[in-house]
Amino acid sequence: MPAVTRRYGKINIMLKVYLETLRPRQWPKNLVIFAGLIFDRQLIYIVSTGRVAAAFIIFCLVSGLTYTINDILDVKADRQHPQKCRRPIASGRLPLKKAIPFTIALALISLSLAFILSWKLGLICVTYTLLMLAYSKWLKHILIVDVMVISTGFLLRVMAGISVIQVTNFSPWLFILTTLVALFLGFGKRLAELKLLEGSAGEFRKVLDGYTVPLLNQYLVVILASILITYMLYTFSAHPQGPSYAMMLTIPFVFYSIFRYMFLIQNSSVASAPEEVFLNDRPIQVAILLWGITVILVLYLL
Repeated sequence: MPAVTRRYGKINIMLKVYLETLRPRQWPKNLVIFAGLIFDRQLIYIVSTGRVAAAFIIFCLVSGLTYTINDILDVKADRQHPQKCRRPIASGRLPLKKAIPFTIALALISLSLAFILSWKLGLICVTYTLLMLAYSKWLKHILIVDVMVISTGFLLRVMAGISVIQVTNFSPWLFILTTLVALFLGFGKRLAELKLLEGSAGEFRKVLDGYTVPLLNQYLVVILASILITYMLYTFSAHPQGPSYAMMLTIPFVFYSIFRYMFLIQNSSVASAPEEVFLNDRPIQVAILLWGITVILVLYLL
């Protein structure tokens, strides 16, 4: 009996290691897949919601696939990083001889499921995977392009949610907002990394040698202004029922969330991982929750 218990204990530990390799703490990024469903007012339809929920799960697997491939390619550099060295592959908890077969199986399963749900979703997932592979190998070393690729990944997430349902009232402003917010988070992450790693930043991420704190601060100011202006313009025509400015009620929550994140970038290393901010910072969580509730009330009840 003890031998059986130990065996199941080892299996349980390995399952947790495989799951950790997929980086579930970054899966909240994939929630933007629901944008088309929510803003097209289809959240009340079970079939549409089910299809987008399935797309969300599939995209979590696909994004986990890209993270795993990235960890395999960057294993040597990650072992020298103060935080990334704790990842399963870098730490040795998931040996390469097990990580590679796991990656192949994950690719076959996730991409097959994507094509089964929708051929459009399948193509988007393949495009996303190839883009992230190019990012891991080459694009992440190119100044500015590295962050633009990340923002493109968010745009593909929005398109993934739209690809599995029939959308008629999704505003083009939301595509622009998605891109701008992703750029904002990306450059914010670079700024926090630069501050965290200080003089040795280039050793862990070569592209950081090309960035400076003043330059990144200027980028963030420009993008911040663009986000706020674009979102306000969107709210003027957001309601599908005709002239209504009720969506303007959500503007204060957006302002607060952006300013709060700026504060964290300047005063804390936690902003080097945006997903950690959204998972751990209570004020931002409350602001996003109130924003979401207000959006639902405006779109579905007014």
